[in-house]
Amino acid sequence: MNIRDLEYLVSLSEYKHFRKAADACNVSQPTLSGQIRKLEDELGIILLERTSRKVLFTQSGLLLVDQAKSILSEVKLLKEMASNQGKEMTGPLHIGIIPTLGPYLLPYIIPILKKDFPGIELFLYEAQTNRLLEKLESGQLDCAILASVLESESFIEIPIFKEKMLIAVSDNHRWSKEKSIPLERLKGKEILMLDDGHCLRGQALGYCFAAGATENPHFKATSLETLRNMVSTNVGITLMPELAILNEKERTGVKYIPCSDPQPSRNISLVYRPGSPLRSRYERIAKTISAIIKPVLS
Repeated sequence: MNIRDLEYLVSLSEYKHFRKAADACNVSQPTLSGQIRKLEDELGIILLERTSRKVLFTQSGLLLVDQAKSILSEVKLLKEMASNQGKEMTGPLHIGIIPTLGPYLLPYIIPILKKDFPGIELFLYEAQTNRLLEKLESGQLDCAILASVLESESFIEIPIFKEKMLIAVSDNHRWSKEKSIPLERLKGKEILMLDDGHCLRGQALGYCFAAGATENPHFKATSLETLRNMVSTNVGITLMPELAILNEKERTGVKYIPCSDPQPSRNISLVYRPGSPLRSRYERIAKTISAIIKPVLS
């Protein structure tokens, strides 16, 4: 048994598909399948049920997967400790980011991060919050940039910036000429929302429900761009995060109006595993991102 065998096992547990797991591990499907069989032979237990097309783990397999994740996390920690010996800002850095931030934040920060920290090799991964936290927990990510949620409280969070949310309406909407709208005016209105899994959905719903608004039950978007296009056709209104509209203020068909009493917002943080020896690295990255974005938002 070696570390690579454990990586194959964990990957297979995540993808539930031999080819996809093999692609993620950069090996052929026969190689991954063969190593799993060798692992079973070595341990003397059956890890998988092979009677169907689906990848199903036995109870013993599930227990081993949990232990493998723990071992890989410790191995990741050892590698981080080694990379921190006099090389604080060098080496690979795997960063996760949520979809409602990625397209709007990365163009601002990546060129500067590469310029300021040329010794760091950046790897970027975009996914919803729960998926990012799973990968962070298992050691597949070093850190993640996301909106603070209850699920991230078990990690160390470094605040980066606060992002306002604005009301997006069609330019044919009766509110399109307003300079500001008290949140209470959403009472009784239906709001277009993102699909389940997006943390922005929960945060926006919290403000809307508090104001007495409801969710439009006939449509859920998979992206902010879909929401924006739906608003432009005057199908409904929504809350849009500030970074997503910085370069969209002149787009035909949509108006963005600040809210007040209270002003909806979300806190953006960089999160990493407790106990990581690379705290200073993450703090420098977070500080740099904050210095880039705060002037842009102000």
